[in-house]
Amino acid sequence: MDLSALASSATWVAGVESNEIDNTSNKYIDAIVQGAFIVGTTPTINTLLNVYVWGSDISLATRAIGALDGTGSAETITTTVAAVSLALAASSAILVNTSDTTYITKPFSVVQLFGGIMPKFWGLFVAHNMTAALKTDAGNTDSFRYNGIKFDFA
Repeated sequence: MDLSALASSATWVAGVESNEIDNTSNKYIDAIVQGAFIVGTTPTINTLLNVYVWGSDISLATRAIGALDGTGSAETITTTVAAVSLALAASSAILVNTSDTTYITKPFSVVQLFGGIMPKFWGLFVAHNMTAALKTDAGNTDSFRYNGIKFDFA
């Protein structure tokens, strides 16, 4: 997902969604996710970047969750359904107002957010309230990555 120039959202409803991850063929038992972002010019101290995860048994291409449709793009959450479908996975606090600083998010487990059951389809939604937009970095458009975990039997 591309966080370049992501604007601030005081109410956490404007952000970026990732492409949907289809777990029906990989059948991962979990996925560990971690990411990075670059703050813009003079970010506001004591603000946050929040990473939310959604999960579904049906592809969002078939049944969207409000504005979330499983396609990586800027979105604004406009329905209560979408808001309650998101699980807060990670928050990164901005503790200094230094411009152009890269922050690394704490890794998290997807399955732990869904009661020990890995969703068939899942994805991320990221929003922040730092006042300044995130830094545009053409070389860093894959800001979040995951490693799937599965059992291999011999």
